[in-house]
Amino acid sequence: MNVQGEIPVEIIHLYTYDIGRAIDLKKVASLVPAHHDMEFAKRRDTPVSLTLPKPLVLSISTDECDSKCFDKFSAQAKIYEDGAITLIVRYKTMSRFEDLPQKANMLIRDISSANSIEQFAESSFKMVHEALRTAVAGYKELTKNDRETYTAFCLLECPGGDPRAFIDANKDVAASLLSGEPVGTLHMSQIEQILNKPFSYRKDDIAIFDLERCLIIDPAADYDDVIMMAEHANYRLIELRELDFLLDKWLGEAEQDIRRLYLSGNRRKFSDRTLRLKLAQIQGLRFDALFTLENLDNSSKIIGDYFLGSIYHRLCEIFNTDEWKISIERRLNALQNIYELVKNDSTEQRMITLELVFIAVCIIFPILQILQVMLLK
Repeated sequence: MNVQGEIPVEIIHLYTYDIGRAIDLKKVASLVPAHHDMEFAKRRDTPVSLTLPKPLVLSISTDECDSKCFDKFSAQAKIYEDGAITLIVRYKTMSRFEDLPQKANMLIRDISSANSIEQFAESSFKMVHEALRTAVAGYKELTKNDRETYTAFCLLECPGGDPRAFIDANKDVAASLLSGEPVGTLHMSQIEQILNKPFSYRKDDIAIFDLERCLIIDPAADYDDVIMMAEHANYRLIELRELDFLLDKWLGEAEQDIRRLYLSGNRRKFSDRTLRLKLAQIQGLRFDALFTLENLDNSSKIIGDYFLGSIYHRLCEIFNTDEWKISIERRLNALQNIYELVKNDSTEQRMITLELVFIAVCIIFPILQILQVMLLK
């Protein structure tokens, strides 16, 4: 701590995007100077069997960034095979504990005319997004709403030496930092709820998580694996959210099809070919959803009940991923059932038509032939 009461901190921003259905990593390697991520360092009680999705990593130049407040500034993009990109911006600075919210979007100056951390991250993502266009299946243009953000405030020094005592003495400031609310506005019950599940592995560290931010105190700066859990949880959340949005769109389209088919009486425009195409697209969507949900379940199983697993499950609890999964499974079944009913109805209509033709052939035609013979006589 210096004479102004400032302590060394590292602030880490995670920006997670879903840019399409899949990314060809081999093609990515030919388009940009990306490399495979370093092997996950097994520390604490991390199981040897722990395996997570292996992205390609693209280092983003920060040489042109200029700010006297930074001790260290770096950025990289992680590119995942199933269509997600995580942009990670990290910087070290000095700050008083109560001033940390103002440090989250510090002023900078770089070659792309970005004048803040937020603008630097946005311009960096746009550059990566455009560079990967030909390697992405189902490429889509994104808005600011098509991303998940998460910020980690990491204190590299703990005043007093006891992290829990420090949090207890600064409850209001800590809870306000995690919730994004001004200091002094939260009720004590809300403060207790935000701070009620801290994680500690050693005597001198602590980590507390909330919906969009986490607070880590670790003088040893041994928190990269904890940040990876936060990144992984956000990565899974954006996949679930995008899948839920896609299902919303498909259910809206299914409603229009049903109204056109059964309420407007315009059944002819909904041909068998259109129905088969719809069912094929739904099956593709269903497989994507099943793989996403299976990967989410596997992550929970692989991480298990270890220290990192406890953090991961806490983040999933905060993000409410179980409810997302239930909602997606319910909508998938509803969407499948809608078009299966349409298919069955179409089949029944076809069978009725065939039965009428059969009746015409077996009954009406013989009668006509009998009448023809009688007339000839």
